[in-house]
Amino acid sequence: MTADEVRIRPARVLEYPLLKHFLYEAIFVPEGATPPARSIVEHPLLRVYYEGFGAKADDHCLVAVLREEVVGMVWVRIMDDYGHVDAETPSLSIAVLPGYRGSRIGTRLLLAMHEHLSDCGYRQTSLSVQKLNPALHLYRRLGYAVLWENETDLVMVRRLQAEEEQR
Repeated sequence: MTADEVRIRPARVLEYPLLKHFLYEAIFVPEGATPPARSIVEHPLLRVYYEGFGAKADDHCLVAVLREEVVGMVWVRIMDDYGHVDAETPSLSIAVLPGYRGSRIGTRLLLAMHEHLSDCGYRQTSLSVQKLNPALHLYRRLGYAVLWENETDLVMVRRLQAEEEQR
C-alpha cells in the first residue's frame, strides 16, 4: 500500500459514528504504557469530539479510504476542548489506524483539511498534543506553532491564510 492508493474525501454522514473509534485511536499511549479502556471515549470531556457531529456548521470531517475501508479521519469543530483557542478557531483531531501509520496518510489528511478550512474562510486551526507524541514532529513540519504549554501538553495553532488575506 502506498499513500497514493488512498483517497481523501469528505466523510459521509453514515460514517460519523466512526468518530468514536477514531477518537480512541487518537489517544496517545506512551510506549510500555497500558492503553485506556475503550469506554474512555464516553467521558464527558471526550464526548464533545463526536457527540452530535454534523449538526453544527463548524463540523468538518475528511476521511482516508483504502479499498472502501476508512483508514484515517481528520475532523474539526469549534468546541471547548483541550485545544480550544477561541470561538472562531476549529479544534482539530486526527487519527490513522495503527497498520497505516507512517505512510503519509496523516500528512495528506492534514493538508486536505487545511485547504478545506481555508476555502471555508477559517483563519486558523488548533490542536492539543502531548509533548511525547511522535505526531508532534508532523505538526511542526506542517506549520503548527506552540501557542501555550503545560508540563505535558502543547496547544498549537496553524494559520490557514496568508497575512495579507486576513487583513
